[in-house]
Amino acid sequence: MELHESGEMYLETILVLKNRFGYVRSIDIANEMNVSKPSVSRAVRLLKDNGYISFDLNGMILLTDSGRAVAEKIYERHQILTQYFTAIGVSADTASHDACKIEHIISDETFEFLKSKLAQMQ
Repeated sequence: MELHESGEMYLETILVLKNRFGYVRSIDIANEMNVSKPSVSRAVRLLKDNGYISFDLNGMILLTDSGRAVAEKIYERHQILTQYFTAIGVSADTASHDACKIEHIISDETFEFLKSKLAQMQ
């Protein structure tokens, strides 16, 4: 199944919350993304049905290997794009906001180029 931007955002959010708190619940996702609990329930069901997440015995949300791979890819893109934009003078808030949009559509080729340019700039 090809993930759309919203699915990638949910996976990235799960990764961020897991790193922050050590666990992830649906309510945590709803609060972090500022979406309704029914929206999270639908997204979580789709992600589970497609093998991107699972649940532990306590009902906490876990990323599967494929879910973690997608989440880490999107999160890295967000971080690198934000750093690149701030390095060229964009404000931190705008850089993060724009990175959040671009991280889902940028090609691997362009991302790798920007990543190498950022490394040269530092």
